[in-house]
Amino acid sequence: MPHQATPRAADRTAGSKCATAELQLSLVAPVYDEKDNLEPLYQRVLEVFGERVKWELVLVDDGSTDGSTEVMRALARRDPRVRCVVFARNCGQTTAMRVGIHSSRAPLVATLDADMQNDPADLPAMIERLGANDAVVGYRLKRNDNFVRRVSSKVANAVRNWLSADSIRDTGCSLKVFRAPAIREIPLHFEGMHRFMPTLLRYYGFSVLEHPVSHFPRRSGTSKYGVLNRAFRAFRDLLAVRWMRSRIRRVALVPPPDDGAQAP
Repeated sequence: MPHQATPRAADRTAGSKCATAELQLSLVAPVYDEKDNLEPLYQRVLEVFGERVKWELVLVDDGSTDGSTEVMRALARRDPRVRCVVFARNCGQTTAMRVGIHSSRAPLVATLDADMQNDPADLPAMIERLGANDAVVGYRLKRNDNFVRRVSSKVANAVRNWLSADSIRDTGCSLKVFRAPAIREIPLHFEGMHRFMPTLLRYYGFSVLEHPVSHFPRRSGTSKYGVLNRAFRAFRDLLAVRWMRSRIRRVALVPPPDDGAQAP
C-alpha cells in the first residue's frame, strides 16, 4: 500500500527494510508532475517483465502538484508490486533517487525516469550484461532532444569527464542497473549527486559497465531542466565531486607476520 513520508522519515524506515527473498528487481522512478506518464510507465513495465521476473516499481513523488500522487496510489491499489513514497514538498531528483534506492527491497536496483523517455525494455539486456560487475549504466545512442540540448550535453560530458578523471559517456541517462549493496554505499545526501553515480561508484572501487539504450521524445508534461540551469548546477556539483575524490581514502591492511605459529 502507498504511504506518505518526508525524505528524512523515509530514509529511517528504508534502513529497516530487509531484502525480500522473492524479489529480483526493484525499479525506482522519481516522479515530479508526471501524471499522464505514470499509467503508460506501469503498462510498459508490465509488458516487459510481467510474471517472468519478481519485480517492484518504487515511485517516489517529489512534491508533485498535478495529481501524480493520486495516480500513483491508484496504481498501488491495483497492483501491490507498485509502491509509493510521497514527499511533503519538492526536494530534488537526487533525494528522490536516494530514498527510492534505500526503500527498494530487491538485490538489483534499476533507476529510470518517469517521463517515458527511457524504455524499460532495455533493462533485460543490461541485467544480462551485469555479470560479476556492480553496475551497468545506459548511454543514449540517439537522443530525441533539440539541437541545443544535444550539443550542450556533449560539451558538459566532455568537461565533466576531464575534471572528474572519468570516462562515462552519458551521465544524464537515468537508465541504470545497480547491485543494491554497491549503490547504497554511495553518498547521495547532496542534491545533484545523481548525475555522478557511476563516477562515484568507480571512486569507491566498484566496477561499472556502459550499455547503449534507446531514447524517446517526451510524450507528456514538460522538462524540469533548462540548458542554462542544468549547466550551472552540473558544473557546481562537479567541483564538489572532484573535491570528494581528493578526500577518499582507501585502507590497505598489512597482514600479520608469519611467525611460524600453527593454527589450532
